[in-house]
Amino acid sequence: MHRVAISSTGIYIPPEVITNEELVAAFNRFAEQENSTHAAAIAAGTHQAIPLSSVEFIEKASGIKRRYVMEKSGILDPQRMRPRLKARPDNEISLMAEIGVAAARDALARAGKQPQDIDGVFCAAANMQRAYPAMAVEIQTALGIKGFGFDMNVACSSATFGIEMAVNAVKPGSARAILVVDPEITSPHLAWKDRDCHFIFGDVCTAVLVERLENAPAGAFEVLGTRLLTTFSSNIRNNAGFMSRAEDRDPEDRDQLFYQEGRKVFKEVCPMAAEHMSKHLADLGFTPQDVRRFWLHQANLAMNQLISRKLLGRDATPEEAPVILNEFANTASAGSIIAFHRHHDDFKAGEVGMICSFGAGYSIGSVVLRRT
Repeated sequence: MHRVAISSTGIYIPPEVITNEELVAAFNRFAEQENSTHAAAIAAGTHQAIPLSSVEFIEKASGIKRRYVMEKSGILDPQRMRPRLKARPDNEISLMAEIGVAAARDALARAGKQPQDIDGVFCAAANMQRAYPAMAVEIQTALGIKGFGFDMNVACSSATFGIEMAVNAVKPGSARAILVVDPEITSPHLAWKDRDCHFIFGDVCTAVLVERLENAPAGAFEVLGTRLLTTFSSNIRNNAGFMSRAEDRDPEDRDQLFYQEGRKVFKEVCPMAAEHMSKHLADLGFTPQDVRRFWLHQANLAMNQLISRKLLGRDATPEEAPVILNEFANTASAGSIIAFHRHHDDFKAGEVGMICSFGAGYSIGSVVLRRT
C-alpha cells in the first residue's frame, strides 16, 4: 500500500461579481413588479405578497457579501432572474468542462506535474451539466490524460467524497495520481425569485491533485484518513431531472430548483457534523485541539461557528476556521476546498488540519491531513 498526499489545489474564478447591493436592488424590483401585478389578489388574501430583501437580511442570515457568477446580466434582470448561458454545439467543449480544465491546469502547475503523470479524473459536483457522456471524461480528454474518469454527485460533499475515492485508487497502486475536479456552476439551479434563498450560491471550480506521497512535491499534505457518512433527508432537495419531461412538469415549478428547510438543516446537520469530525479525529489518535485548522464547508457562517464551538468548546478564531463564503457565497462542494486552497501555505511540517464538508443527503465527508 502507498501513502497518499494532496499535492496541490487549483481554482477557476468566474469573471463576474454580484454584490449584495446589486442583488437586492434587482430582487426588490422583481418583487415590486409582481406585487403590483397581483395587488388585487394580495388585498383579497388569495395571493401571497413577495417580501422585499435587504443587505442586512442577507448578511445576518448567511454572512455572504458577494458571489462570483458565470453571467450576471440575466440574474439581475427582473424580467428573467436567471443567468443567460448560451448552448454550445457538441463539437465545442462544454462550459463545465472548460472551467474544470482551467482549475485542473492550475493544480497541475502548482505541483509541477504534467498530464502524463495523472491516471484519472473524477468530476465531483452538486450539479452536472448533462447526464452523459461523463463530464470527467471530457475534462480528462481535454487535458490529454490517459486513463479513466467518471462523474459523481453527493451534493455539497462531492469534493470530499471524491478525495476518498481518489485515495482509494492511489493507495493500492491502481493509479499513481488522480485529479478531483469540482466545477460548481450553481447559479442556474438557484431560485433567484425566492427571498429566502436568492443570495445563497455562487459559481467556481476547484481541483485537487491526489497522488502517491513518494511522488509528491515537498510540503505536500499527507492524507492520514478519510471518512464518509450519509443519512437520507429531503430537507435539501432539487427534483429536476430527466424524468421531469415524462411527468409533464413545468420547469418553473418551485421544486425544480434548489429548495431547503433551512432551520431543520441547521439543527440537524451541525451536531451531526461535529460528532462525525470528533469521532474521525479520535480514531486517528487526535483531539480537536490537536488540529491547527479546520477547512469547513462554506454554506452559512452561523453553521460553521456552531460546529467549531461544539468541537473546541469555544468560538474558533478566523485562523482556526477560515471563512471564504463572504467573498464566494456557498459554492456547494468547492467551498471547503477553496478554504484549504486559500489558507494552508503557513502550515509547518507535522501540523494537522481537517477538511470537512456537509450537505444534502444528508452527507458528510472529512479528510485529515498532515503537512510533510
